[in-house]
Parts: sequence; C-alpha cells; structure tokens
Amino acid sequence: MWLIMAKDYYKILGVERGASEAEIKKAFRTAARKYHPDQAAGDKKEAEAKFKEVSEAYEVLGDKQKRAQYDQFGSAGPNFGGGGSGFNPGGFDFSGGGFNFEGGGFGDIFETFFGGGGRKQRGPARGANLEVRLKVKFENAIFGTATEFQLDRLQKCEHCSGTGGEPGAKISECKTCKGTGEVTTTRQTVFGAMQHRAVCPDCGGEGKTFEKKCTVCHGTGRSRKAEKLKVKIPAGVENGAVIRLSGQGEAGAKGGPAGDLFIHVAVEPSREFERRGADIFSTQKISFIEAALGNEIGVKTVHGNVKLKIPAGTQSHTNFKIKNYGSPKLNSSSRGDHIVKILVEIPKKLSRKERELFEKLASESGIKIKKTGLFN
Repeated sequence: MWLIMAKDYYKILGVERGASEAEIKKAFRTAARKYHPDQAAGDKKEAEAKFKEVSEAYEVLGDKQKRAQYDQFGSAGPNFGGGGSGFNPGGFDFSGGGFNFEGGGFGDIFETFFGGGGRKQRGPARGANLEVRLKVKFENAIFGTATEFQLDRLQKCEHCSGTGGEPGAKISECKTCKGTGEVTTTRQTVFGAMQHRAVCPDCGGEGKTFEKKCTVCHGTGRSRKAEKLKVKIPAGVENGAVIRLSGQGEAGAKGGPAGDLFIHVAVEPSREFERRGADIFSTQKISFIEAALGNEIGVKTVHGNVKLKIPAGTQSHTNFKIKNYGSPKLNSSSRGDHIVKILVEIPKKLSRKERELFEKLASESGIKIKKTGLFN
C-alpha cells in the first residue's frame, strides 16, 4: 500500500500555468529532444525516465480537455495515475464507472518515440487501473482504521485460469503476429515517421491461439466478479490522500498482470474540530468573569478532556496551544498540537441582583453608566 503525491506537469515542462498551447508544445519538443535516450548524453536510464515524465506531462497539457481536468483535479483526477485530491462528496462509489483508466496513459507516446527499440512489451497486456472514493470519519482519519468495501472488477477467469481457451482445447500459432506476440505499425510524429510495436490484439501477446475459446469468458481470460476488499487507513491520513493498492485493479486479458487500485480518501468534517495538517483547532466559550479573574477549564480534544489554565485578564479570541494533543503525523511517532480559541461570552440579560453588582463595580472603577434606549 502506497500513499502517492500529485505531479506538477507545468513544472515538469518548465512552463507557467497560463502558458499558451504553442509555448507548451515548444517546451515539450525541447525537453523531448534533450531526454530522448537515443540522443541524451549520460545515464540512459535516467534519460528514459525523464523522457517518460515529459511525455506524460505533454499528453495532458497538450490536450484542452485533459488540461482543464488536470487544472481542476490535479494528476489524481479521473484518467490520471498520480496522487492528490479531486472527488465529489458522497458515500461509497465502487462501481468503477467513469473512473476506469488504463495505467500509464502516456504509453503510446513513449512507444512511438522509441520505435519499439527502447521498450518492447512482450506477453499479455497489463490490466486497467481502477479508482474508488472512500469516505472516512474524522476520528478514523486521526487514529487509523481498517474498513471493508465491495469492488466489482474484472478478475482472472477461474474456468480457464486466464488463458482464454477452453481447457483441453488444441493450441496453434497466432496467424496475425506469426507467433511473435506483437504487431508493428508506422506512425507520423513531430519527429517524422517512426515504428510502433504493440501487443498483438488477437493473441494478447502470447503468440498462440486456442481452437476453442473458453465458454465462460469467451476468450478474454477474465470475468467480472464482485469481491470484498479490506484496506487499512493509516493514522493521520488527510483529506484528499490517495492510497495505492498494487495489483488490486482489473486483471489483464489472457492472463496479463492486474492493474492497481487507487483509493481517494474523503475525510468527513467534524462538528467540533477543524484540522489543518497535524494540528487540531477548536473554540471554547468562557464567561467574562472567568476571563477577568482567571480559571481552570476543561477542553475537549480528540484524545479526551484536558485541563487548561486561563490567566486573569484573558481577552476574547486568544489562542492557547495544548502540545501533542493534535493528530498523529503520517508515518511518524510525533503528533501535532491542539489550538483552542477562547471566546469571552457577554450575557445578553442580567438579573436585578447582577445589575446592581455591575453598577457597583462600575462605580468603584470610576465608570459612569448612562442608561441606553431609543427615547433616553
């Protein structure tokens, strides 16, 4: 299980957020030439990683619709494989509808530029990644929890063990790819004509076909099934965090590896507390007498009630820090603080006795009280 962070595609390409289409395209061409493994000097693996990164950024920012979606949701939005926030409020939504996306959306660009020479994919294609939204109570996000949910997804067909062929059926060489498991096409790109190698669509990269397709999955090697999954929500997780469960996405066709499952955490707000990072904030009302004379009061925190000394002369809206009574810090043994704001409450009505005492206090303080009223 991984927690992942959002990617800044503008920073990757070295452009401002308001950059024009022409500026984005120019920045991409410059970066692509610089990091293309066939041209870059130095570490080829590092250049390849950079090339993949700028290609991913351009695929998003070079498309108006994807760019608008990225600007709104970040790289964790639907159709992206990064992390961050960007989901609608509501309960569980584990259908996967609208949030089913293929892993590594920039694969076509990468394969095109390499012409099949930099990275050759053999065997069945990887399954699709899935995204779900998970609502978590405020307290559970603070202390962590484990929760179960039901996920409807494509899984390896049990009848044919993911092969796509009826058990016992005769196996022969794929006529489309001649047993190689891949097909080659030529594409026109910004750098000219380049070859593109892809997994054979007929045999799924296996190079063979079955005389009779599986009667359950009809040759796909997978079938849809609902299953309960259990996920651990770590203590200190924040609203908008993304939890990645490797291999828990949809199964690949013809026995291909499964994609990943991305869980977007939506923390429910609290009526009593506000969270900012690891710090917890609350407000506490006290009487003006307590503010003037001082007192010891009880303050509710996420860890229980604690005693807080209010010094004499405390003004309204004064903040007091209760150290280490905030949220646990993610993957750390330390905690944030609890900040309580004191609100001095002035009574709206006074009894006769209270008014006499206040008037006496005013007299002792040399304050002349004038009666107020519309006709006075």
